[in-house]
Amino acid sequence: MKIVAHRGYWLQDQEKNSLAAFERALEGGFGIETDLRDSGRDVVISHDMPGGGEMTLDAFLALCARYPASRPLALNIKADGLQAPVAAALAAHHTADAFVFDMAVPDALGYLQRGLTTYTRHSEYETAPSFIERAAGVWLDAFHGEWYETSHITHWLEQGKQVCIVSPELHRRPHLALWQRLRDAGLHRHAALSLCTDFPQAAKDFFRDQD
Repeated sequence: MKIVAHRGYWLQDQEKNSLAAFERALEGGFGIETDLRDSGRDVVISHDMPGGGEMTLDAFLALCARYPASRPLALNIKADGLQAPVAAALAAHHTADAFVFDMAVPDALGYLQRGLTTYTRHSEYETAPSFIERAAGVWLDAFHGEWYETSHITHWLEQGKQVCIVSPELHRRPHLALWQRLRDAGLHRHAALSLCTDFPQAAKDFFRDQD
């Protein structure tokens, strides 16, 4: 299982989506989840509306290219119509192990048409994931509690899908019970599974102990 650092490996809230958080994640060998929006003619890293001075996607991918072992890169698309610049940036930096997710369905179709690796969402609100036949992977989320069983995860893996699980602390819930379920089921040994977490080093230590 790959560990994906949610908005980088931050130690304080103000470090989220910062250069320091990204460098710390990459140096630790973790993947990164981050957020993309448009600001003027640039695609930038920003969870909320850009205020100016944000890192550009180009600068982010250039940084990640220096750490090819730290993957995957999960690009959370927060604005419509970014397909062309996102595709161009990924091609320019030869980034082959990034995926895009969380855009509206009409917008997602544009990424699929360009051949970009695209994940669909499966949650208690999206019980039938959109464009599942064409999706490379499933972003498995639980907003109010872990509604899914390990059988849901193995189902998607057996269908040849990558799966990235949203760890409960991203929704301000305790995480260890889910981590224990994944470990008990041996799913942490599956190369097609990822865990997006605010606690990447703790996750690495927790699952490594049982390898």
